[in-house]
Amino acid sequence: MNLQLNGKKALVTGSTAGIGFAIARALAREGASVVITGRTQERVDEATKSIRQEIRDAKISGIAANLATPNGISKCIEALSTVDVLVNSLGVYEVKPFEQITDDDWHSIIETNFMSGVRLSRHYLPRMKAANWGRIIFISSESAVNIPVEMIHYGVTKTMQVALARGLTETTTGTGVTVNSILAGPTRSEGVEEFIVRMAESKGVTPAQVEKEFFKTARPSSLLQRFAITDEVAALVAFVASLLSSATNGAALRVEGGVLRSIF
Repeated sequence: MNLQLNGKKALVTGSTAGIGFAIARALAREGASVVITGRTQERVDEATKSIRQEIRDAKISGIAANLATPNGISKCIEALSTVDVLVNSLGVYEVKPFEQITDDDWHSIIETNFMSGVRLSRHYLPRMKAANWGRIIFISSESAVNIPVEMIHYGVTKTMQVALARGLTETTTGTGVTVNSILAGPTRSEGVEEFIVRMAESKGVTPAQVEKEFFKTARPSSLLQRFAITDEVAALVAFVASLLSSATNGAALRVEGGVLRSIF
């Protein structure tokens, strides 16, 4: 399917690894001009090099900036004043009991997972509306609906993203701009892979056994009964970013393996 992304400029935040990297690669494969971001120039260079090696004639570049800070956002905007597609995929998580989550922990995760998207959308959305075309996509999580008890602060930021996306959608009436959120499920990203390996080593079992136990105890409602791969999430994002998705606006789209039992 031709997603008609040739000539479109996309910014994918938090895209040197994991879901963000897979999204950047998917958009590049569809012909979009993709800008990735990461905190260090080294990570950005590694990611852009990897995509260029895989995709001939990929239009890929990068910006090294800490988008969890206003200064980092300003640096990004200065380098890239307009985009057609904004994918807010920057995100962190931390397993921590609620009673031990400090004010600093709350501030840090909100700045990273939520405020980065607020600040970028505040800049790019008016320009998209002026051009009468654009796509803003928030990479949220099934944890936005099923707040995980082991990392409540993470789940709260994912809910905030969905609420923000829906609110921004209301400002796009009658335009060619859409704003949507993606509810990703447990996905085998770089961080999750490292977590599985550490857990396996500490318990003296295989990573496959850790994965099986996770879905038996932590996510028993999963229909997939395995971690999704990043490309499975990226495929949905690529469609939502495309011209073909013009009637999809204000949606919280699920690619979470059936973890959520709700109809809507």
